[in-house]
Amino acid sequence: MSDEALDQLRQRKQEIRREALGRRNGLADGETLSRRIFEKLTGLPEYGRARTLSLYLDTRSEVRTQWLLPALWAEGKKVAVPYCVGDELTLFHLTDPDELAPGMMRILEPRPEWREVADRRVAPGELDLIIVPGVAFDLHGNRLGYGKGYYDRLLEQVRPDTVKIAVCFACQLVPSASRLAHDVPMDKIITEERVYP
Repeated sequence: MSDEALDQLRQRKQEIRREALGRRNGLADGETLSRRIFEKLTGLPEYGRARTLSLYLDTRSEVRTQWLLPALWAEGKKVAVPYCVGDELTLFHLTDPDELAPGMMRILEPRPEWREVADRRVAPGELDLIIVPGVAFDLHGNRLGYGKGYYDRLLEQVRPDTVKIAVCFACQLVPSASRLAHDVPMDKIITEERVYP
């Protein structure tokens, strides 16, 4: 791909991000829609089989996730939450909400004293399922994040059989979220309306 074509693609991605974020930020019932999304997720066999999963902690207008934590723990699932270390996402085995505090960009992260506990670190290869946020998605499994590549770098490290599921509101679906070579596609996308394989 030529430099000019690459620049055009990056500009188009920025436009898609702006439009999708505008629609997402305008939702009035994000909490209700989020619960519908997770009702669909928890009904999937891939969810039932997963022993260790990664769950992002929502911020701003993202699909809400934090209310799901007690149910995951009650089911005996090992929950890994991501947090930033430099340009990488690191995974922490979360067992209690009190282990969290606002961190980078006001996103909840493990408290500094917990990050040093070796047996609370989770390797990407341990994940059976990873729940992925994003700004926009298309029905081919392509994802547009916030543009920093954190999740793409993490997704490159999971096992080939790790199920990658994006959760988003239907208003975040776009006709095409053009994929670059480093972009990792999703196995499923779940909105409040349906599950897309």
